Amino acid sequence: MSKKVQGLENGLTNYGDKGFARYLRRSFAKSMGYTDASLDKPIVGICYTESGFNNCHRHFPEMLEAIKRGVLASGALPVPFPIMSLGEVFLSPTSMVYRNMMAMAVEEMITAQPMDSVVLMGGCDKTVPALLMGAASAGKPATMVVAGPMMTGRHKGERLGACTDCRRFWAQYRAGTVDEPEINQIEGRLATTAGTCAVMGTASSMAVIAETLGMILPGSAGIPAVHADRLRNSEETGVLAAKMALSENALTPDKIMTREAVENALRVLLAVSGSTNAIIHLTAVAGRLGIDISLDRMNQLSDETPVVVDLKPVGQGYMEDFHSAGGLDGVLEAIKDKVHRSPINIEGVSLGERLDAPKADPIDHNVIRTADNPVDPQGGLIALTGSLAPEGAILKRAAATPELLEHEGRAVVFSSLEDLANRIDDPDLDINADDVMVLQNAGPRSPSGMPEAGYLPIPKKLARAGVKDMVRISDARMSGTAFGTIVLHVTPEADLGGPLALVQNGDRIRLSAKSKSIDLLVPEDELERRRAAFTSPNPEPARGYKQLYHNTVLPATKGCDFDFLQKV
Repeated sequence: MSKKVQGLENGLTNYGDKGFARYLRRSFAKSMGYTDASLDKPIVGICYTESGFNNCHRHFPEMLEAIKRGVLASGALPVPFPIMSLGEVFLSPTSMVYRNMMAMAVEEMITAQPMDSVVLMGGCDKTVPALLMGAASAGKPATMVVAGPMMTGRHKGERLGACTDCRRFWAQYRAGTVDEPEINQIEGRLATTAGTCAVMGTASSMAVIAETLGMILPGSAGIPAVHADRLRNSEETGVLAAKMALSENALTPDKIMTREAVENALRVLLAVSGSTNAIIHLTAVAGRLGIDISLDRMNQLSDETPVVVDLKPVGQGYMEDFHSAGGLDGVLEAIKDKVHRSPINIEGVSLGERLDAPKADPIDHNVIRTADNPVDPQGGLIALTGSLAPEGAILKRAAATPELLEHEGRAVVFSSLEDLANRIDDPDLDINADDVMVLQNAGPRSPSGMPEAGYLPIPKKLARAGVKDMVRISDARMSGTAFGTIVLHVTPEADLGGPLALVQNGDRIRLSAKSKSIDLLVPEDELERRRAAFTSPNPEPARGYKQLYHNTVLPATKGCDFDFLQKV
């Protein structure tokens, strides 16, 4: 058996002369000051996503040095390489549009450049799934470090954390109970350190998913960004990546992210009542490995999996509490009779072995409950189907107002985000608290690129009257930090002429969480008449990446990946 090609010998540039290609590559590498001894070592690539447009990753330079320290101490050569970064609030129309571009860049740079293993550095919402998607398709040994959550701020004696509290205070500002000086003061107190949102939003959900899948070191999903343990975790990951680079048979992502591991991740997502976005991202990651996620199976898991984590946006705590309370180990302990024990992590340790190992610290059951004392006896997320969403929609049941989970109301329709912005606060808007707000043309193929706009604002006149929640329906997404009775990812989306596109003001809509249904109560012959008259209001983009995105993006139920990137 031939020895594995390692280091700079990997993937030589093709000049038709391998000897020349090796000589030229080493010559150019030496221009960076490397010695022969360094250039003869296996290489650990470090996929680096620090950016001035990404506040979540501003501590990555320090984490990078810790990773490099671990790699060097273990006999390999660390080589960082930049990849695009997706700062959630700095991208227009939305970071979701660019997740697939980043995933493509990750895959291509891992396979095109000479590395024996790779450390993926991510954190902000779309970076973790993009890195996992790209690494899954690249097929080289890979591991990951995540940014970790922010620490909380303080305001008038109350802890604050981005971004559940930012939405709560903004709703109060719109309702007139918080004035402009105070909202400006709060603005500087919500996000006070490096790291991702301090609650169980999308970034934290994806970190927990990455740990459940086995792609990051155990116990590391919730380490706060500014904690010394985050740097120790980075160094330890560098050590692991070096061992992978030196090994003849290192684990690759497909050996770790198996069908059973994906189902465990889905179950954990339900148990932490994580972000609805995470359903899309986990589906996309799984799709890169030929693994489907069934909405029916998700509902089965949800009905039998309790919510055990008392964290915002559906509870009271923050991610720093989650970490100190036991983190994923605490969640796994609560649902240990429901998970698959066979999946292994990047260290080759099975989930069963992890569950059987003694815990370093006791679990704080004030934050991570037991199964017999849950926050909610059922999982936080469910899928809906029905005449309004024949191919599915998602509801974060645990973040909804219980009285609205069984509801029928009159539709008040907004045809686009622009229409919503223009009319939502019009005093003459015909709307009341029992109505159902419907947003069209905010799905993956729309010009808005499936933004986190499903959290439609309560009209000012209702907010000022004390209304805090209404049923809201769209083909958009919702931030994992948000709350409310909000139906998302309606599929087929409006741009494709799905039933959502046919809804008109005054139509009746029925939501039933109990039966997991969402129905448009309009006779079929009337819908056929509307369908015959439908034309998409959204023109195809003229060129470039946006045209590629529009023409090849899969629906939300398939993870919004590009159709040509899924494994078949």
